[in-house]
Amino acid sequence: MATGNGGRSLMPPLLAVNIVVYFVILGLASWSVDKFINGEQNHPHLGGNPSTGFMLIFALIAGVTGACSVLAGLLHHLAWTSHSLAAAASLAIISWAVTALAFGVVCKEIILGGHRGKRLQTLEAFITISVVSQLLYVVLLHAGMFNTRYGPGYATSGNHGSSIAMAHQETRKTSTTVIAR
Repeated sequence: MATGNGGRSLMPPLLAVNIVVYFVILGLASWSVDKFINGEQNHPHLGGNPSTGFMLIFALIAGVTGACSVLAGLLHHLAWTSHSLAAAASLAIISWAVTALAFGVVCKEIILGGHRGKRLQTLEAFITISVVSQLLYVVLLHAGMFNTRYGPGYATSGNHGSSIAMAHQETRKTSTTVIAR
């Protein structure tokens, strides 16, 4: 097995799960926001409590950033360099943070109780699933830091780059010879 390909086989199934979960979140949150804007809070599949509006907005933001994170992950999977790793990892962390915020509001909505329709309960479940699956994705992306078997590391040598903060420049060693007459 080539160096850095241990985690590469785990990425496509995780990316597939994440894209499906985030598209479901986007669909359910978009439908629910549409019903809220139209003033149909008493819809049998909607319901909710005072935190529902906040949860829907955070779910939409988490769905969009999560879908973008999956696209960056797909591009990283195809390129498999430390440069694409940096882009995919940073977007994955941001996406996980926003999804964790949405999960926090979901917890608050569950604690407040009240009538929550089936679609809201389904959205809550998918946000919970997305927090876990996005965290697994972030861990998989960062596994290369601990062992180069799992991916291109942040500071590997060769064609993958050699530094996070500064560009690497090779110095040429030249010698000059002086010819005496």
